[in-house]
This record gives sequence, structure tokens and C-alpha cells, in this order.
Amino acid sequence: MRMARRALMAVGLVAMTGFGLMAPTACTPTCPTGWGSGAKTQAGPGTIKPVVGSRVGQQTCYDRFVIELAGPPAGYEVRYVDHVYEQGSGDEVPLAGGAKLEVVVHAPAYNLSGTPTYDPADPDHVHSVAGFQTFRQVAFAGTFEGITSWGVGVRSRLPMQVTVLAGPGTHARLVIDVAHSW
Repeated sequence: MRMARRALMAVGLVAMTGFGLMAPTACTPTCPTGWGSGAKTQAGPGTIKPVVGSRVGQQTCYDRFVIELAGPPAGYEVRYVDHVYEQGSGDEVPLAGGAKLEVVVHAPAYNLSGTPTYDPADPDHVHSVAGFQTFRQVAFAGTFEGITSWGVGVRSRLPMQVTVLAGPGTHARLVIDVAHSW
């Protein structure tokens, strides 16, 4: 009788684990910490290559905004601000979310002949971020005199990191990661 009871308990434990009622070996992602929410700035090489694209993505621990350039940026500033303003006009860019992230790249969104190299169809909603944990909106704030900027509406003021990656080819990518939590 004891053996039957033990066998029944073992089957019950296996069944509960299989149904997710007990998870003795549950995996929890380890998210990076220590990024901080202070401004991230960098001066780059003296050459100015244009912006040629952008994209967004979701990762386990953060949302990502990537700006692609025809070469390394001549500098950038990424910071939380009270308001984001359009390049040239100075008009405020309305953004959804509890915090506003200003992304400024020292690179034009046009080539030497003045032809646009980056011209989003909907500047107020450059990319759909529906369903993202952290991003609420990505808006193009324009380009003027070799400076291009975006406003990113964020759920709240969260840690972020900025990285410049080489490639593919002669291109470079400015990668902005904003954490889902502290």
C-alpha cells in the first residue's frame, strides 16, 4: 500500500510540473543592470556620412532602436529630456509615454547633392511599436545642417545603453537599448 501511495505521489508531482503548477527548474532571464539613465554622448571621427535607415526590435530585457549610417557617426547624444524639438523649425514633437528620449546623430539625412537618404513615410510614427514593453512611439524630428534627430516615447525613464557597431560593409549602426525595468 505504501509503494502504491508513493508511486501515485510521484506521478502527481510529475503531472503538476508538466502543467506548470510546480516549476522547480524554471528559467528566469538575467537582464543587464548598471546602464543608468544619464545622457550618453560621444564625439566621432571627422567625416560625416548620411543616415540611410532605421529599425526597432524587442529583446528579452530591452527594446532596441537602430539607426543605420553610411559610415561611422561624427558623434551622437542620447538623453532623456522634457521636450523633443524638430530640427530647423524648433516645433515640439509630441510623444506618447511617460518619458521622452532625444536621439541626435551628427549625420545628415541627405547626400552631398541634397537628395534625402532617409525620409520616413510617417515622421510621427517611423516604426510601429505596438506591443513593445518599453517603447511607446518613435518619431523623426528632422535633419538640419548635418544633424538628424528622433524622439522616442518611452513608458518611463528607464536605463539605457548606446553602442556603435561597424558594418555591414562600410556602414555603421547606432544602437540604442532601453531596458524594460530597473
